[in-house]
Amino acid sequence: MSWNPALDPHCPTGEQVDAIETMIVPRARDLGGFEVRRALPSAKRQMVGPFIFFDQIGPAEFLTDAGIDVRPHPHIGLATVTYLFDGSIYHRDSLGNSAEIHPNSVNWMVAGNGITHSERTADEVRKKDKQPLFGIQTWVALPEKEEERAPSFEHYGAEALPEIEAEGVRATLILGTAFGARAPVRTFSEMMYAAVDLAAGATMPLDAEHEDRAIHILSGAVQIGGQRFEAGRMMVFRPGDRLAVKALEPTRLMLLGGETLSGARYIWWNFVASSKEKIEAAKEAWREGDWEHGRFQLPPDDHDEFIPAPER
Repeated sequence: MSWNPALDPHCPTGEQVDAIETMIVPRARDLGGFEVRRALPSAKRQMVGPFIFFDQIGPAEFLTDAGIDVRPHPHIGLATVTYLFDGSIYHRDSLGNSAEIHPNSVNWMVAGNGITHSERTADEVRKKDKQPLFGIQTWVALPEKEEERAPSFEHYGAEALPEIEAEGVRATLILGTAFGARAPVRTFSEMMYAAVDLAAGATMPLDAEHEDRAIHILSGAVQIGGQRFEAGRMMVFRPGDRLAVKALEPTRLMLLGGETLSGARYIWWNFVASSKEKIEAAKEAWREGDWEHGRFQLPPDDHDEFIPAPER
């Protein structure tokens, strides 16, 4: 699939528009052996469209017998999407799903009224001399009417995701709609989420199809509205502006956005909800630890340990 990247005469370029509403510098955290850079939520912006959490994982490299071990933990009120450029992560959840995610494929886990999952490096991968890991994990807040829906999990291989190609531009559409294409993942509000590679000098137009739009630069540098932006930055654009992103060198970025949700969202630990009462109920259910009859269960094949809820 392809789209015509040519800009029409009315699309602002150069210094014709001050396109950037907010620039976010992600916060870095060392999680022991690898670094995570969090762009959302930030002091400047809680969400971009429905995207309420945005973490860049790595790039990192683990030695033999090492890897990630995120023990079983709960979620409510959101959907998680994991997208990798390098390495693999093994997912297990309380619905009984087990799936190893590889580069350019998608794990889409809808928490709804409650799900528990773990994320680890598979045993056979740990045996290798070196295990790279590089990717993005995001949370998408659910519309209020969908927060209490039953949890679910979907996995899509690389072959299922639309590839959009034009001169100097290659994009993989992960969620929603963009560039005239639609991803197969079932979402609950309008959104876009894509991984984009730009050759030096290539231009990617951004129309005003979605209310909120942002890019996160993973590598390289771009020019927007006459300004240069380097890797490690998220730029949020003003609604309604038609603009273009030009690569000043080979660049990889994530494109995200969508319609804004009605009302604010509360975040506590791994929970997202439209009310504090829903957060408090989930806190109490996890702390009770009634894995057999309670609101939360542990993954059937990863139930020997879990992450306790924070004290605050």
